Amino acid sequence: MSSWNQSNFRVAEFILVGFPGFQDKESKNILLAIFLMIYLLILLGNVLIIVILSLDESLYIPMYLLILNLAVLDIAISTTTIPKLISALLFNDNIISFAGCFIQMGCWLGVLTATSFLLALMAYDRYLAICSPLHYPAIMSNSLVMKQSLFCWLAGLVIGGFLVILALRLPFCGPNKIIHCYCDHSSVLRLACADTVINNYLGLAIALCILILPLLYIFFSYIKIVMAVIKITTSEGRLKAFSTCGTHLLIISVFFLLTIFIALSYRIPGISADSRIMVSLLQSVIPPLANPFIYCFRSKEIRGSLEKTVKRSTILPRRS
Repeated sequence: MSSWNQSNFRVAEFILVGFPGFQDKESKNILLAIFLMIYLLILLGNVLIIVILSLDESLYIPMYLLILNLAVLDIAISTTTIPKLISALLFNDNIISFAGCFIQMGCWLGVLTATSFLLALMAYDRYLAICSPLHYPAIMSNSLVMKQSLFCWLAGLVIGGFLVILALRLPFCGPNKIIHCYCDHSSVLRLACADTVINNYLGLAIALCILILPLLYIFFSYIKIVMAVIKITTSEGRLKAFSTCGTHLLIISVFFLLTIFIALSYRIPGISADSRIMVSLLQSVIPPLANPFIYCFRSKEIRGSLEKTVKRSTILPRRS
């Protein structure tokens, strides 16, 4: 075996340090309670959306198919990071295998990429629906949306896999303590026993492309939407449209701005490890927690479908 391979596979596992400034039992219990409750709410809200959209054929339309994909991604991005954090806080299980670490890294990068592209696709769908309502049925179809959604997933798989392969080419021959709650790409690269300049700059360039380009497209689409909304004659219609667009933009901005901050945080002096880790976790839980309420539970169609589902599942007493 070559010396490169010997050094590369000398590290068999990594230690996830978690929050360096919150290592006492009381702080860990508080963090455990918070993130366990948030994770359960994320699962409950998004699984409910998946069930409703899967059972009600009247909701098999492009907009709700996109929301269905978003719900799956929301579960995936939180499940990639939060369960390991909960396990570490509850059982002091902060060890992760070498292979498990890179699998977690690839999954997080892939889901992040797919979510970024899917949010841009959802903005395009809303742009067509509001600005070109007459052409919308001819342009957007269920089959086209499924193909576009598949592209988002494949893009995430390719980009996440590419960055993981580049990281695996580096030797990891000594330090194995990751100052994070999960195997973040930048945190893992800092442990490599080799020059990581190419990996860092290439990773940053890819991250900014998959974040800034969709974000710019989303804002361009919503500018067009706002211009169309202004032309609505009734003040009630304008208020409703602005309320919907505003909440969509708010949660989209939270997702992208937090992710951009994470990508740049190691290059900004003065940012503590605890702050960087907390922002990373918030990026994994705030959008998945808010999306079911912003995109679905405010919808009359979703609420009506939920009521019908509850009525069907209610067991009525049999008559004698």
